[in-house]
Amino acid sequence: MSSILTRRALGAALILVVSFAVAAVLAPQAAKAQGVPDPLRIATEGAYPPFNNVNSKGELVGFDVDIAKTICKAMRVKCKLVAQDWDGILPGLVANKYDAVIASMSITAERQQIVDFAGPYYSNYLRLVAPKGTAISSMADLDGRILGAQRATVAAQWAEDNIRGGEVKLYDTQTAAYSDLESGRVHVLVSDVYPAHDWLQTVSGYEFVGPRIDIDDKIGIAIRKGETDLKNALDKAIEQIRNNGEYKKVNEKYFPFDIY
Repeated sequence: MSSILTRRALGAALILVVSFAVAAVLAPQAAKAQGVPDPLRIATEGAYPPFNNVNSKGELVGFDVDIAKTICKAMRVKCKLVAQDWDGILPGLVANKYDAVIASMSITAERQQIVDFAGPYYSNYLRLVAPKGTAISSMADLDGRILGAQRATVAAQWAEDNIRGGEVKLYDTQTAAYSDLESGRVHVLVSDVYPAHDWLQTVSGYEFVGPRIDIDDKIGIAIRKGETDLKNALDKAIEQIRNNGEYKKVNEKYFPFDIY
């Protein structure tokens, strides 16, 4: 695939579509008073463990979900969480289906053309995952191999931008990518470090290979353009939960290290 829509950079086609949606939505809302909605409607993907997932009871769970609830508590507003497929998550935001997106979304210049961001509320980098004993020390070691990644992610963008001598195979969900790694249909997986770390705790025979891939990736809360009061309230809430220990409680529930 020559170009994809990624967590790090939305493709030109989606930017164009969403830009029209922004204009359509914001025009009639221009005279509305800015503020903080109550309840605050927050969308997450629900398919990106341990950050957001749906449990056996059909409930949204994960780091993003707990952070969203903690932020709402700090803002003293009710929190209404909804699941939304990744590819439609920003169009749904600008179409006013919800007020914010807390779904491990990277803050990028491309996305900032169509939405604003509060935060960041954590930082990210990439790692390669492969069967134990796989010798990967440089990009040349990926030549001739099939590299898997979740479609529409920073990992997929990195793979598309950097892999020349191997094949890149993209998946709609992270769990599908893990499944094909286990089946041998891909040789190596490139992923955000934290969900990969979480997955490695549940399987044997796999490990991180190669060096850390630092992409200076900051994860933020997407909101519609021009909603300054909401952005300020969200930024203040993030600072508050970092200072009062509530962020640390959520962080330690999922990770043995600070991901901020």
